[in-house]
Amino acid sequence: MLQKAREKRATTPIAVIGAGIAGAWQALLFAKAGHAVTLHERGNDAMASATSYWAGGMLAPWCEAEVSEPLVTRLGLRSLALWREHAPDTPFNGSLVVAHPRDRSDFERFAHMTSGHQRLQCDEVSKLEPSLDGRFREALFFPDEGHVEPRRVLPELHACIRAAGGQIQFGSAPEASGIEALAIDCRGLAARDTFPDLRGVKGEEIIVETDEIVLSRPVRLLHPRWPLYIIPREGNRFMIGATSIEREDDGVSVRSALELLSAAYAVHPAFGEARIVEIGSGLRPAFPDNLPRIAIGKERIAVNGLFRHGFLLAPALAELTLGYVARGEIDNEVMQCR
Repeated sequence: MLQKAREKRATTPIAVIGAGIAGAWQALLFAKAGHAVTLHERGNDAMASATSYWAGGMLAPWCEAEVSEPLVTRLGLRSLALWREHAPDTPFNGSLVVAHPRDRSDFERFAHMTSGHQRLQCDEVSKLEPSLDGRFREALFFPDEGHVEPRRVLPELHACIRAAGGQIQFGSAPEASGIEALAIDCRGLAARDTFPDLRGVKGEEIIVETDEIVLSRPVRLLHPRWPLYIIPREGNRFMIGATSIEREDDGVSVRSALELLSAAYAVHPAFGEARIVEIGSGLRPAFPDNLPRIAIGKERIAVNGLFRHGFLLAPALAELTLGYVARGEIDNEVMQCR
């Protein structure tokens, strides 16, 4: 997959445009490799306008194999190692996949399409997640997967960039052509001037709060009409999501909200009494094939199209970009020369 191109300068100054999860990992790895790095972000440090702000933060390469190309699994597995290396506090408690008896066929299909899991019986599910005691006859447990809370981990990555000697400039949106450094463009949908075939895929989420349920890991409920995931967050909060809608507005429909909340209630009735903290959505940048792309130009590299896998793929893509700049390595499945 990797081939050697011409040698690159090991100390090239780097300007990363976009401080979401893709840009943050690019800046972090380049700064740790000894490059002079400046990370530019058009928004402020709250990052509320970034796609990453609305992400689930699941690090689940085996689960994603059900609907994704092998490339996503390959890069995702490498990213797990990078999360462990550079963010050692990342929770790796695994993922749990469940289904009700009427959806047994969906459960068996998911088991067939994925690997890296253990089958758990009802008593084993209860031991792993006591709040689910007696609610599911069987589950698939993916022990090596993890998850992060995007709104917490992004500031932590930004702090690591500064600790490694990098600079971050918020309220800054420079043109790549005007930067006296190698520009790495991680602007997501804002990069349509470079990638006219980018599209936005809406992902909706609801955050609820309840002290009646405790979960240690993401739980995925399989359902033929509204599959969903429930991700635990600090403060007795849970993110409920899973929608992927081919529309580019930032609203949440009544139908989506009802289906997400109904599915959560089907996982545990206590979600019916939970307090709704937030409802929102984000647009994920995707190419027609839903696969990531690193486009290489003379003085500009563009990293885009992470789709719904931003937190899973960003570390591995940053490592590939660094490998190209430092050693001229090219991954033919991901990289294109422009």
